[in-house]
Amino acid sequence: MTHPENPSTFDTVLVANRGEIAVRVIRSARAHGYRTVAVYSDADAGAPHVALADDAVRLGPAPAADSYLDVDAVIAAARTGGAQAIHPGYGFLAENARFARAVADAGLVFIGPTPDAIDLMGDKAAAKRRMADAGVPLLPGYQGTDQSDETLLAEADRIGLPLMVKAAAGGGGKGMRLVTDATDLRDALAAARREATSAFGDDTLILERALLHPRHVEIQVLADTHGNVVALGERDCSVQRRHQKVVEEAPSPAIDAVTRAAMQQAAVTAAADIGYVGAGTVEFLLDVERRDGDHQAFAFLEMNTRLQVEHPVTELVTGIDLVEWQLRVARGEALAFGQDDITLDGHAIEVRLYAEDPSNGYLPQTGTVEAWQPPTGAGIRVDAGIAAGQQVTAHYDPMLAKVIAHGRDRDEARRRLADALDRLVCLGVTTNRTFLARVLRHPVFAEGGATTSFLTDHDVTGVDLDPRDVAAVAGWRQLAATADAERRSPGLAGWTNATWLVDSRPLRVGADDRVVSLQATVDGIVVTVDDQRVLVTGTPDALRVEGRPVHLTVHRPGGDRLLVHLPHVDLDVSDPTGLPPGADDAAGAGVLVAPMHGAVTAVAATVGQQVEAGSQVVVMEAMKMEHVIRADVAGTLVEVVDVGDQVGVGAVVARIDPADTDG
Repeated sequence: MTHPENPSTFDTVLVANRGEIAVRVIRSARAHGYRTVAVYSDADAGAPHVALADDAVRLGPAPAADSYLDVDAVIAAARTGGAQAIHPGYGFLAENARFARAVADAGLVFIGPTPDAIDLMGDKAAAKRRMADAGVPLLPGYQGTDQSDETLLAEADRIGLPLMVKAAAGGGGKGMRLVTDATDLRDALAAARREATSAFGDDTLILERALLHPRHVEIQVLADTHGNVVALGERDCSVQRRHQKVVEEAPSPAIDAVTRAAMQQAAVTAAADIGYVGAGTVEFLLDVERRDGDHQAFAFLEMNTRLQVEHPVTELVTGIDLVEWQLRVARGEALAFGQDDITLDGHAIEVRLYAEDPSNGYLPQTGTVEAWQPPTGAGIRVDAGIAAGQQVTAHYDPMLAKVIAHGRDRDEARRRLADALDRLVCLGVTTNRTFLARVLRHPVFAEGGATTSFLTDHDVTGVDLDPRDVAAVAGWRQLAATADAERRSPGLAGWTNATWLVDSRPLRVGADDRVVSLQATVDGIVVTVDDQRVLVTGTPDALRVEGRPVHLTVHRPGGDRLLVHLPHVDLDVSDPTGLPPGADDAAGAGVLVAPMHGAVTAVAATVGQQVEAGSQVVVMEAMKMEHVIRADVAGTLVEVVDVGDQVGVGAVVARIDPADTDG
């Protein structure tokens, strides 16, 4: 923790972040009497965190490198806003030791650990060497300074497979590759280096024996400037995709009291050994199949020298506001509680709402949030940084919000959270909302058995579109149109001198076209979808399908497009006959298109070169993650984008002439 000469004098805090964490820190700071200053890029000028703060200062253009990652701009913003302290949140500059030093050099308080602690634990190789000296258990691995391919390949052979390749400066799953086949190692090294350079500006790698079915369990620590360190229990973060956490809970359903005590002691040892100050997290891998003496076997993974995304579950089970204590420690206060005072009350589970498409490889999504209605109720907490009308861009991480539930026990928390997700309305951009609910309701998760391989072992990404859902939307459209006509021409809506007519029309639901037939009868509207007849009755505000109430929320963004929320699915519905010419042109047969907005980071072939079906052609980066675009046919590359190009979703990035490659 860095302080000016009299730390107790700071009364204004600049929050050097955006989105939900900026909103969360601003709210806690204001609740404890601090004036707050927000910062923003051009893309975030109308964001909720800007409106919530007492003051706001522009940093620069939308790209993070020109705004949120600009150290000089952030410090200048603190001076402009009259802030004497800076809270970095998580991500961006939160674990940047150069930033922490610059804050101190400017005579400001950095609400976080010392630059030396950030430096040490931010370098995974150095951190593992230090933890080994401190007696904290580790997995076999390589953390050396020789970064040649020859040395890494030799060390990989010594460690054995399966192997994890990691960026030494990494975090959040970036710069990580799992290798289970030795022939994939060179490509994994190259990809991890490239992603690490892009995300952290440092391509140093470490190698580590991979546990294929571990639990990811982490300990929250809190330390003051007086030498006191406490552990606030554990969080289980085992449900992950691409090494990024999806579901977090406290306490872990997988560890016993003896293991909890041993893991907490290891975390306190780690924090005390480096003179840590503030809130931090020591992460471990738990081997559920092995014991080490009287406790379950675990090994140090890394330490995050900042507030974690998942900190709310710890707050809910301990009753301790971590942001409040970050501020109090920054003022030089001693912790008001010891280890024996920490008790865990009930259970809490958090999920991360992302703008991504789980059914399409978790590709990040962009667009406008047309409707946003967070759930409320007993035990429900929503930390969000979005609002209706806000643009979700490719410039930043795709996380939109966190939804957390607390209950008397794990099952109550799980049920509450699944129900909250059913009620959460976020329309206009594809999210993982229903995917998260399916994870929570999966029997393996419900029984507490999910490991880090859960999403690999159990496919919960897709959902079949039920004809009754399409019928509900089609019936709603018809009832809404009739109601509109009735308002315009009372008594004449739906009038005809003919018999009951059948109205057949195309309906586009997502990417699927359906032919839907509607027939008005004395009983209601009979909707036929995929040869299934469904009776729709009621009103647009009280819809019934086959006699059962259907709770749907409909938003009309314009034209004939409908955005529909149902508890188990979100639908984007339109009339394809109203689409502009060419809108149905499909990629394929040698035409490769960008699956999202992003930047081209690598091109694996040149024009005129022969490529094989399935071979890598273009690598794109969006929202800090890499995505590989592969050839769908064998042939000659006749067109390809350049490295550094910014491309939009659906843009052609390469064309392949599928002529005989032997020709």
